[in-house]
Amino acid sequence: MKTESYKLDFFLQAAFTLQRTIRLLLVIALLPSFLSLTSAKTKERTLIIKGAKPEKLAGDFKFTEGPACDSEGNIFFTDQPNNRIMKWSTDNKLSLFGENFGRANGMYFDRKGNLVTCSDEKNELWSIAPDGKVTILIKDYEGKKLNGPNDLWIAHNGGIYLTDPFYKRSWWDHQASEQDGQHVYYLAPGASKLIRVTNDLEQPNGIIGTPDGKYLYVADIKGNKTWRFSINKDGTLSEKKLFTDLGSDGMTIDIKGNIYLTGKGVSIFNPKGILIEKIPVDENWSANVCFGGKDRNLLFITASKSVYGVKMKVKGCR
Repeated sequence: MKTESYKLDFFLQAAFTLQRTIRLLLVIALLPSFLSLTSAKTKERTLIIKGAKPEKLAGDFKFTEGPACDSEGNIFFTDQPNNRIMKWSTDNKLSLFGENFGRANGMYFDRKGNLVTCSDEKNELWSIAPDGKVTILIKDYEGKKLNGPNDLWIAHNGGIYLTDPFYKRSWWDHQASEQDGQHVYYLAPGASKLIRVTNDLEQPNGIIGTPDGKYLYVADIKGNKTWRFSINKDGTLSEKKLFTDLGSDGMTIDIKGNIYLTGKGVSIFNPKGILIEKIPVDENWSANVCFGGKDRNLLFITASKSVYGVKMKVKGCR
């Protein structure tokens, strides 16, 4: 009986070993196909149109900033040190929109077609009509000069969020900040006074919100972090949550909720804060970014002395 038992064990072991060998051979045989499929899927995940790469659209500026897209897809941007606003049209033509707009930095179009600008020559918030007429929206906070409005986002209801870091400008006649820190502010629709909505950031800079008005993303460039806030009904912020351990100069968002941060090129994060793609730009610094063009799929990048564009598979939010 023992002999029969040993024989049975032997055959069972042999069968088990043969089964494992067959599985291993199948894995080896299918591995190239699996790797090829994985590679193909990885390539498909890129948000850039196949074969496209950042193309230099125009250059010879002093420092480009603040890209903003109008309702037709034309993109306006600033050459801040030269105190002028440029226009890149949907038919790929560059023109001068105007000069002496308070050394505008960050900009955003409101729903009436006015270009709202962080005009830090005198630390103010301006609204520029299509014909160039200027309305000064904000001059101070509680009677004290702002640090220097830097970037802004306008919510669907017309409320304006703006960042106010302190960067010394050569055109200022003051050397110190009048505010007690560097904060984010909110201007409610129809209001004439700002509400301070953050007080614990080191140096807020880039800012963007979701189209549904639920969340606001703020980049703390000095703290090298980007935060997500919930937007309350009264415009105040709550539920501060770390989005990613990376700061940013400017920011934008696409229709899938991906967030684009700038600095060394453009870094794209999905809504969960996971880095999904990096777009290198052949300049020392990429200051800001927005979507534009007729189809809203041109990612427009202001980078040092030039501006770049790259066609994307996704569109920006209107």
